[in-house]
Amino acid sequence: MNDTEQVALVTGGAKGIGRGIVQHLASNGWRVVFCDVDDSVGKALADGSDGQVRFIAADVASERSVKKLVRETLAWGGRLDAVINNAGIANPETGPIEDLSLADWQRRLDVNLTGPFLVTKHAVPHLRDSRGAIVNLASTRALQSEPETEAYAATKGGVVALTHALAMSLGPDIRVNCISPGWIDTRAFQGQPEGVPPLAQSDHRQHPAGRVGRPEDIASLVAYLISPAAGFITGQNFVVDGGMVRKMIYED
Repeated sequence: MNDTEQVALVTGGAKGIGRGIVQHLASNGWRVVFCDVDDSVGKALADGSDGQVRFIAADVASERSVKKLVRETLAWGGRLDAVINNAGIANPETGPIEDLSLADWQRRLDVNLTGPFLVTKHAVPHLRDSRGAIVNLASTRALQSEPETEAYAATKGGVVALTHALAMSLGPDIRVNCISPGWIDTRAFQGQPEGVPPLAQSDHRQHPAGRVGRPEDIASLVAYLISPAAGFITGQNFVVDGGMVRKMIYED
């Protein structure tokens, strides 16, 4: 490996959008460390990378685990140029608010919001050295909601606010931005890509862009935001949802 190659750390990279980000960055010359709590899928992804990708088992809700993650990233890569805080509990539905347990509420806060805080906290000294960048993954659910999704929406709203606060605190040395995906079809990025049936045409047609999103839609924006081409962009939340958040919907 070339010691001058840039190194990115992606949390929650074994499946879904995170997996797409890992693969996209690696294919564009980045050395990528990614973490996940799913050991088997994470190891399988790294094993097929020809040494360009390193998997480290880690729980972003644990400060001890995060410290180890950053330490091992530096030991392997020799530097750190970008952090993509993607790890999260993806299921937004938690049932009626009166039945939502404090433990379930707290676990989502721990992973979805405290996780990005901890990873950023321990990565910042190394990102300052490289004048690097951070991209946080939020959700359009930070901006609009369905019933019984309070915990998830609260965490993603927190990620958006954390992003602009960090941008003010860490600039100009480190740029910090956020992406809020809409419906991204990640079924082929779950570590078992075979046998994924096509989505209904109505799923695609309801989007003003004409289709449901793909992980590469998010990954390509991540790659741009951590590149020198985005040097004048910080503190922003980019909604990538095929236009759905701008669509006025009424029942007939």
